[in-house]
Amino acid sequence: MHQLRQELRQRLEQYLQPQQILRSELIQLPLLELELRVRAELQENPFLEELAEDEAIVDKEQVEVETETAAATYDQAEEPVAPQPEKPEETAPPEKSEDMDWENFLDDEETAIFKTSRYVPDELADAPRPFVPTLAEHLEEQLRLQHLNDEEFRVGQYIIGSVNKDGYLNYPIEEIARELNVEVSVAEYVLSVVQQLDPPGIAARNLQECLLIQLRQHEHPEKIRLALRMVSDCYDDFMNKRFEVIARKLDVGLDVVKQAFTDVKKLNPKPGEGYFDEKQNYIVPDVVVTRVGDDGEFVVYLNDSSIPSFHINTAYKDMFLSANSDKKVKEFVTRKMESARWFINAIHQRQTTILRTMRAIVKRQEGFFRHGKDHLKPMILQDIAEDIGMDISTISRVTSGKYVQTEWGVYELKYFFSERMETTDGEEISTKVIKSRLREIIDLEDKSDPYSDQTIAEMLAQEGYPIARRTVQKYREQLSIPVKRLRREI
Repeated sequence: MHQLRQELRQRLEQYLQPQQILRSELIQLPLLELELRVRAELQENPFLEELAEDEAIVDKEQVEVETETAAATYDQAEEPVAPQPEKPEETAPPEKSEDMDWENFLDDEETAIFKTSRYVPDELADAPRPFVPTLAEHLEEQLRLQHLNDEEFRVGQYIIGSVNKDGYLNYPIEEIARELNVEVSVAEYVLSVVQQLDPPGIAARNLQECLLIQLRQHEHPEKIRLALRMVSDCYDDFMNKRFEVIARKLDVGLDVVKQAFTDVKKLNPKPGEGYFDEKQNYIVPDVVVTRVGDDGEFVVYLNDSSIPSFHINTAYKDMFLSANSDKKVKEFVTRKMESARWFINAIHQRQTTILRTMRAIVKRQEGFFRHGKDHLKPMILQDIAEDIGMDISTISRVTSGKYVQTEWGVYELKYFFSERMETTDGEEISTKVIKSRLREIIDLEDKSDPYSDQTIAEMLAQEGYPIARRTVQKYREQLSIPVKRLRREI
C-alpha cells in the first residue's frame, strides 16, 4: 500500500517583463533594421501615428536632451527582475477593473512621443549616385543577345540567378537540370554560353575553372600557352608555388615558369566583384563622432534621421474615451496603448544607451579619435559596462552590428574592444596595434624570401612587443595572411 504525502517546495525563477524583452530586442537592431521595425509597428498599432515633417524637431541638441529625459522617466533595471518564489497565482497580470479611471489612463502623456533630429552630418548627406547594374542584370542583358531558344534562355536565367557575389556558380549543374526538368547536356551547354559572357571567368564552379576560362579567352593565346598548361596540368603545384616542380614537369626553364606565374597573377580570381550595386554594400553608421570648437571636443550624434517621428494617436484615444465601450474593447485599448508606450519607451532607451556607450568609448579611446588607429588602447566590454553602470550583456548587444562614423573612417563598435598586452617598457597596448604592425612587416618583406613566423616574432620583440612564434601564427591566421611558402614570389 502506497503512502501519499505532500511536499512544499520553494523554487527561484528569473523572468523578463515584456518591456525588458522589447528593449533587449530593439537595442541590438542596427539602424536599417530598426527603421523597418518602426514602420511595421506604425502599421500594426492604431494608437501609433507618424508625425508630419514640420512637427519633427530639428535641433539635434534638443533631441538628445529630450531623449535622455524621456528614457530616464521609465528607466528600468537592465537585468531580469530579481528571482522570486514560485507563486502561480501571481504570474498572470492582474485584470483591469471595469471601474478603473480610463480617462486618466489614456491621458497619461509621459513618453507618448518619439522625435528624431532630422540631423544629417555633411559627410552622410545623400549625394547623387550613378546607376550601377547588378551582376545579374549585366549578365542577363548579354544573355538576351545569344541565340538561345526559350528553354535554354530559362536555364540561363536560373544559372545567372545562382551565381554568388564573387561570380562563382556553387550549385551543381545536375541539380539545376533536375530543378528545371531539362537534360543535363542542355544545362551544360547553356553554362558554357554563360561562361563566355563578360566579366571573363564568370559562372565558374571553382578557382581552377575560373582561371582556365580567362586564359582561354585571352586576346593573345600564343603568349599564355604555358600558363594554360600550368593551371590545367600542374594546378596543385601552382597553388603551392612549387615552381621547380612545375619546371621539371613541363620541361621548361625556371624563368619561363616565373613569366607564366606572372601572367596568371594578372587574372581576376573574383570576377563578380565590382558588379553589384554599391548601395547593397553601403554601411549606414548608427552614430557619428565629430570634433567641435577650438579645443577639439568630441560630440556624439545619433544618425537617426531615417527613423520616422511618431506619437500616440490622439484621435483614436478621444474616440475610445467618448464611446461607451464594452469590456472587450477596453481590453483591446489597454493592450494597444500599453504596447505603444512600451515601444516608444524602448526606442528612447535604445537611443540613450547607444549615446552613453559611445561617449564612454570616446572617453577611453580619445587617442584613437584624435590621432588614428595606431593609438587604440586595450579595452574590454567590462570596462564600458562599469563606466556607465550597465550589464556587460547590454554593452555586447549595443556594440554588435552597429557602426560609427569618425574622421578616420567607419568602424564597427566592436572594433574598439581588444585584449591587452604589456610591452617590455611596461606599457599596456591593444593587440590590434600588434596585428597592424605584423601586417606592415609582411607587406614590406622581400617576397622572394618572406619572413618566417619566428623571424617576425624576433623583429616584434626588438620593437618592444614580446610575443611568441605561436602568437605570431595565431595573429597571422586571424588576419588571413598565408604562410611563408605561399607568400613567396619568384
